[in-house]
Amino acid sequence: MKLRLLYLTALIPRVFAWGAAGHEIVATIAQIHLHPSVLPVICDILNYTSPNPNEPQCHLAPISTWADKLKYRMRWSAALHYVGAKDDYPSETCVFPGTTGWAGSKDINLLAGVRNVTHLLDAWVEGQSTSDDAAEEALKFLVHFLGDLHMPLHLTGRDRGGNSVKVLFDGRQTNLHSAWDGLLIAKTLRNVPRKYDRPLPIPSLERNLRGAIYDGFIRQIMWEGILHDWKDQVPEWLACPSELETQSEPSFLEGYPYPLASVYTHLTQLWRYISSTSAPTDDSTVCPHFWAQPIHAMNCDFIWPKALDEPPYGHLQSYDSIKPRSKSPYLELDTPAYSGYISENRILEKLMAQAGIRLAGILNWLFADLAEEGVDSLSQIDRAEARRRVKQLFVDSPVM
Repeated sequence: MKLRLLYLTALIPRVFAWGAAGHEIVATIAQIHLHPSVLPVICDILNYTSPNPNEPQCHLAPISTWADKLKYRMRWSAALHYVGAKDDYPSETCVFPGTTGWAGSKDINLLAGVRNVTHLLDAWVEGQSTSDDAAEEALKFLVHFLGDLHMPLHLTGRDRGGNSVKVLFDGRQTNLHSAWDGLLIAKTLRNVPRKYDRPLPIPSLERNLRGAIYDGFIRQIMWEGILHDWKDQVPEWLACPSELETQSEPSFLEGYPYPLASVYTHLTQLWRYISSTSAPTDDSTVCPHFWAQPIHAMNCDFIWPKALDEPPYGHLQSYDSIKPRSKSPYLELDTPAYSGYISENRILEKLMAQAGIRLAGILNWLFADLAEEGVDSLSQIDRAEARRRVKQLFVDSPVM
């Protein structure tokens, strides 16, 4: 048991949003729900074949942390992993974005990142000027950004999303962000029932598992959550506001200069281009702001403990107080009231399930072969509606 615990702890780095394991779990859930015609397109984009014949080909999990590694080499991309409102200060105040808008450079944030890599991939599908190299990087960004979007602390700028707030977890000093990135996930993985070590009679699930230490966790999410307790909620997870359906979908590609000399230049120029526009992030198919609103609200509801702003832990406490200090200057989060609440309500499981389902929906909308669904020669409007139906079709009823 101790060896398993050490392995789980080592598996989850502290520097990545959701940790590497969290992003790979999201990507695997998405892979399970892909339309059959989508995987060959992903293989074409990634131009990758695993040397291991027993491993699923063109899997999304290995590319899911690529964007985190990139942000340390290409600093321009770092702002795309987060979004925060200027007046947002959980647990005291939660606004998204409120009257003063988003912090940071205009339209350079996680919401715009999801929208614009989706448009790049849509342009590639439609045979526009997006290069194969740019499509590959856009796909890698999209897989990662959907994971970030469902990590609540990536939706607030307070104390760098909790990175600057020291806490304890199981007696270990860490910070609030890292507790969510890795330590809560590690604790959850340790508590997966042993019965999920065995394969389930679900071919589309089992053929997309890679022998990872979190395979049992994915089985549990699928069996207890997506296929049972949350089954009726899954269509709602994919929904975007119906009133947007009557609006024309924005295109950030109109008037954009192509081709560009390199992928780096391509993406850098794209972010500069969109920052000069006032671009909405949501439409009737992809709506990251709409999806993120209830996730952001969790920061005030329970993720950011009120005790962090109160004595003896609050930043504004009087250090010349004659009252004796607590044994530790940092708040312990591995308690029944905090980590216990998260576990009992399956918060992590549901967030990762939502991220995976929504990622699959976007990829199905982008890449599914409409001819396989009896849609071939239709008008542009009818094709758009057919693509929206395909987005949800296979997620609702995957081949089991």
